[in-house]
Parts: sequence; C-alpha cells; structure tokens
Amino acid sequence: MRKKIIIIEDDVAVGDAMGLVFDPRVFDITLFANGNIVLKNEYELPDLFIIDKQLAGVDGLDICRHLKAQSNTSHIPVIILSASPNIVALARAAGADWAMGKPFSLAVLRQKVNELIDPGYAQDRGAEQQIV
Repeated sequence: MRKKIIIIEDDVAVGDAMGLVFDPRVFDITLFANGNIVLKNEYELPDLFIIDKQLAGVDGLDICRHLKAQSNTSHIPVIILSASPNIVALARAAGADWAMGKPFSLAVLRQKVNELIDPGYAQDRGAEQQIV
C-alpha cells in the first residue's frame, strides 16, 4: 500500500522537486500551494505532512499547530521546512516532529520521511532517529 504525503509549499519549483524525490510506487504525493484546504479539513488524511513555514496568507507553523490540535491529525508526523535560522526551536514549539532548514538535502528529507512514516526504518539501517 502506498503511503500518502501532503506537501504544502507555495514555491511550485520546490514542491515539484520534492514530489520527484519520492518513489511513486511507494508514495502518493499531494501538493497544495497554501494551507487553506488543510485548515478547512477538506482533504484525505495522509501518513505525513511536509509544510513550508513561509506561506502566503498563513504561517506553516500555524498549520502545524492546527494539525497537532485536532484529534484526527495529532498523531500524523509533520516536517517543517524553512530558511529561518531558528526553525528547529520554532517547529518544536508548534508541535512538529522534525524541522529542516533551507536549502536542504533531498536525500536527507527522503530519509526522514521514511523514518517518520516507518519507525522501524531507522533501526533496520542501524541509524539513530532524530526528532525535533
């Protein structure tokens, strides 16, 4: 069964690049340019969210807080992406499961997604899971 990821990223090129990183045989990627659909709960629940902090109209951290406050989404891992220098602390305060500064390594992002969706993934590879 394919894992579903929702990416909220207003830079189309970045969103498209992230979508290409994940094997389509394993992952079903949905890209939203803003968080309005998520804030209105008008989407199919994913296995993981990847959210850009700096979005037009609403801050990605506010979307994260919203998701972590809802009983049906509080358990779903959230990764925050940002160019902000203090993104780890900000993401932790918002309830995110992990944060990554921009520019970022797509390989590291792919690895973290696998670890968050499948907790046994890191153990299978002898890696230590690092959560914000």
